Amino acid sequence: MNRAGRGTILVAPHHFPDLKREIALAEEFDYELVAAADVDEFRAGLPQAEIVMITPYARLTAAEFPIMAKCRAVIRYGIGYDNIDVDAATLAGIPVSIVPGTASEEVASHAFAMGLALARRLPAGDAAIRSLSWAGIIGFDTPVLSELEVGVVGMGRIGQHVARMWTAVGARVRGYDPFVSESFVEMAQLADVLQNSDVVSLHLPLTKETQHLVDADVLARMRKGAAIVNVSRGGLIDEVALSEALISGHVAGAGIDTFALEPLESEHPLRAAPNTILTPHIAWRSDRSTGALQDGAVERVRLALTDQPLIDVVN
Repeated sequence: MNRAGRGTILVAPHHFPDLKREIALAEEFDYELVAAADVDEFRAGLPQAEIVMITPYARLTAAEFPIMAKCRAVIRYGIGYDNIDVDAATLAGIPVSIVPGTASEEVASHAFAMGLALARRLPAGDAAIRSLSWAGIIGFDTPVLSELEVGVVGMGRIGQHVARMWTAVGARVRGYDPFVSESFVEMAQLADVLQNSDVVSLHLPLTKETQHLVDADVLARMRKGAAIVNVSRGGLIDEVALSEALISGHVAGAGIDTFALEPLESEHPLRAAPNTILTPHIAWRSDRSTGALQDGAVERVRLALTDQPLIDVVN
């Protein structure tokens, strides 16, 4: 076991309740744990860091990797790694390891709850009460659950959970995934799923190919009165175009947990758009998920510090 000690483990800005697990690991290996308070402090710590533990609240671009001469591994809390330039990491010889599967049920249930609330027009009803209005025409366009058509875009762990939840309440569920040809639900082409669903639930990584997958053109071709849910990555949707589609009424509602830029700007157009459920990137949270995520990240740091093969490496 490599126990050289006195290296540095750098933790990006985070919202964890505590870093007890990370501190214990650093003490065990006689390393210094540096928890960056903000992105400037995070970048300042990169030249000395042997291990970088990154959250969604910081980025590692091509500009950072040349200064990371001591880095042995980058560990990403969670499954998404679009905030890391993986090509630059590979060029620098630095492995990037992710921590998947610690909150699949949580994220799926969040997506399902959002979709169900939107399908039943709960945000519109709530807004009517708060504006001293009443029911008006709210809900007349809503299919019953047994006739609801739901499109799940991305049939990985989370997408499969979501598909099962919708199936359990009687909805007709169709899925799309470029890497999945057979499933327990009907699989269809992407355009078909996007254009012919009452609820579209997105469960894809953010890549060059999926950036603005749902743009103004796609929104215009979606079924009038459809709702869209995104608990994956903000960049999957053109948020300005979505806000315009909501204001026009063509899209009946949107449930968004992840945004292209977080925290959400004070003047962001979705803040003023009607019939939305907006949550601050909390779909993954529960009374167990945070600990499981940190445990998984610590496990991967331990592998790196003991010169064992890393798991869930993306480069």
